[in-house]
Amino acid sequence: MPFLAGEAGVVTIDGTVVVELITFLVMLAILAKYVYPQIVNVAEARQQAIARQLKEAEEARAAAEAQLAEAKAKLDDARRSAQSVIDAAEKSGEQLRQELRQKADEEAKRTVEGARKQIEAERDQAIRTVRSQVADLVITATEKVIGETLDDAKHRQLIERSIREVASGDGSR
Repeated sequence: MPFLAGEAGVVTIDGTVVVELITFLVMLAILAKYVYPQIVNVAEARQQAIARQLKEAEEARAAAEAQLAEAKAKLDDARRSAQSVIDAAEKSGEQLRQELRQKADEEAKRTVEGARKQIEAERDQAIRTVRSQVADLVITATEKVIGETLDDAKHRQLIERSIREVASGDGSR
C-alpha cells in the first residue's frame, strides 16, 4: 500500500498545511466577527421586512373585506330605500288615480245635474212661452168669436180657465 499512498499524493503535514489551517481559522474568525453578523443582520432585516409586509397585507386584506362588507350593506340599504321609494310612488300614484277618478265622477255628476237644471229651466221657459202664445191665440179667437174686446180681467179669467182645461186633459169646465 505504500505504493498507492505515494502515487495518490497523500497529504503530508508540513509547514504549509499549518499555515493554511491558521489562515483558514483566522479567515473564519474574521468572517464570524465582521461578515456573518452583517449577513445575519441583513437576513433578519429582510425577514422582518417580509413579516411586516405580510402583516400589512393581511391588515389591508381585512380592511378591504370590511370595506366590501360595508359597501354591500350600503348597497342593500340603498336597494331597500329605492324599493320603499318605488312602493311609495306606486301607492301615491294609485291614490292620485282614485282621487282623479272621484273628481271626474263628481264633475260628471255636476255636469249632468247642471244640464238637467238647464233643461228644466228651458222646458219651463218653453211652457211659459207656449202658455203666453196660447193665451194670445185664445184672446184673438175669443175676440173673433164674440166680436168684441174683453177687458183685461175677463181675458185673464178666460185664459186661466182654458189653460186649466187643457192641462187637465178632459176639456170639461
